[in-house]
Amino acid sequence: MDSSKRKQASLRAAKTPRGLAVTILNRIEDTDAFAEPLLDVGLSGDAFPLAPDRHLVTELVYGTLRMKGHLDWIIGQFQHPGRSSSLDTVVRNILRTALYQIVYTDRIPAFAAVDEAVKLAKKDRLAAASLVNAILRNFLRRRESLPYPDPAVEPALYLSILHSHPLWLVERWIAEFGIDETGALCAANNRTPPLTARINTLKTDRDSAMAILNADGATADAAPFSPDGLVFGKSGTTLKSLSAVQGGLIRIQEEASQLISRLASPMPGEDVLDLCAGSGGKATHLATLMQNRGQILAVDISPAKLAVLTDTAAGMGATIIRTLAADAAQMREEDLQERFDLVMADVPCSGLGTLRRNPEIKWRIRPDDLKETADLQGGILRHGAAFLKIGGRLVYSTCSVMSQENEDVIKTFLSAHKEFALSGRDPDPAVKDFIGPDGFFRTYPHRHNMDGFFGAVLTRIV
Repeated sequence: MDSSKRKQASLRAAKTPRGLAVTILNRIEDTDAFAEPLLDVGLSGDAFPLAPDRHLVTELVYGTLRMKGHLDWIIGQFQHPGRSSSLDTVVRNILRTALYQIVYTDRIPAFAAVDEAVKLAKKDRLAAASLVNAILRNFLRRRESLPYPDPAVEPALYLSILHSHPLWLVERWIAEFGIDETGALCAANNRTPPLTARINTLKTDRDSAMAILNADGATADAAPFSPDGLVFGKSGTTLKSLSAVQGGLIRIQEEASQLISRLASPMPGEDVLDLCAGSGGKATHLATLMQNRGQILAVDISPAKLAVLTDTAAGMGATIIRTLAADAAQMREEDLQERFDLVMADVPCSGLGTLRRNPEIKWRIRPDDLKETADLQGGILRHGAAFLKIGGRLVYSTCSVMSQENEDVIKTFLSAHKEFALSGRDPDPAVKDFIGPDGFFRTYPHRHNMDGFFGAVLTRIV
């Protein structure tokens, strides 16, 4: 059995929802994996056929990841000084999931959370079972008297602990947004985001798509901002199994991400270059906005992602897309120079605008990472500029709320490339309200209930 199959087998071997949640959290911490694919594997098959059990696993994994900083602070209050870091990953995740149930859920009795945690410890870390029991019971006795920092004296530390965000990140946001705005942003990052999709207008319209979805048992309504968007209500239906998904009528895509293609405003018949195309979320959207007329060259460094893009485009009927495996930061194909009407640079970024969906990110990113990422983004932007015609548009976007990856990259580029300027073109009505006086597009979780995205449209003037 190869390593990937062994890992899948270990996930499926968990006997209880809490046991599976702890196993997934251990894997995330030990291997820097992401939660979603591990949950897909762990909940596949018939190991947990009951919807409440599946929901519990999902909530424990995502909830614990979101609130890990706060939970670890609580654990530290009940450990001997200097010994909280000595807990191994398994014990720490048993404690985190139990504390999450006690602090953040109102339907799980505290005694049940403690009892299950002790059982898990006895199974996986017998020597630590008494410690797990002691910490949890001490917390239940003293939870109302825990010594949180004074928000008037140490506001950054207070928000960091209360809302479970790294202190350096909270300090950056306070400097940029202020205390109140930072608190609102952190709180929004800890909420479960809506599940959204984009209709494929090459095959259907929004009303027809909603009718088909509702008939299949998946409640969907029009998204508040994206003209192509749908928002799903709570449902036990697996979205991947829906006929609308399998038939290419809709694609799962976050609403702010959908608006980036609207920001680009592609026209039918244009020649478009999509750098960093990934699995094709924006490329297929551009094709629909272009009414499947023109050409789109989708570039990505990963052949595997391009293979998914090709299959997705075929299923959606987007026939104007072709692919090229290349590094967007280095590609210099001479036959593509100054050829395109529109270049999309949806660049790799920290992902710090997507913490609602990917809470793992905030515990992995370090301040120094942002400089390295910004350097990569600037390189892609410079290379992408060479492929644009005079009068063409260069669209830069990230799923980050960090100025170092956003405004700073654009300002640095424009200072060195006088042949470009921020576009004065009238924006698509769907994105007009998200463009500030400085000409930049921004969305925020706490303001719009969307992921945090940034976008800029540059025009080549000479």
